[in-house]
Amino acid sequence: MTLTITSKTEAMLLAKAEREGEDINTLADVLLAGLLARDQAKETDAIRAGLEASDAGRVRPLAEVAAEMRAKYNLPTHLSDEEIFSGEEGTAHK
Repeated sequence: MTLTITSKTEAMLLAKAEREGEDINTLADVLLAGLLARDQAKETDAIRAGLEASDAGRVRPLAEVAAEMRAKYNLPTHLSDEEIFSGEEGTAHK
């Protein structure tokens, strides 16, 4: 696999690798793996918080939230509530 990074990012990565006496490829792998793991942990925490809110009854009807989004973002009224949240027209299940 080949990744393309900016020259600025490459310079920072090279400087860090030199400071730490690490191979630049190994360091890039470690840094990227750590970033992805943190991102996944954030997603897991957000899902957990949503489930806890739902279990505690802190929920709102989809129609209410969809109406709020239509007004706030001037969304077309022909979109179903489900289409608003899927981001694609014609994806509502009937």
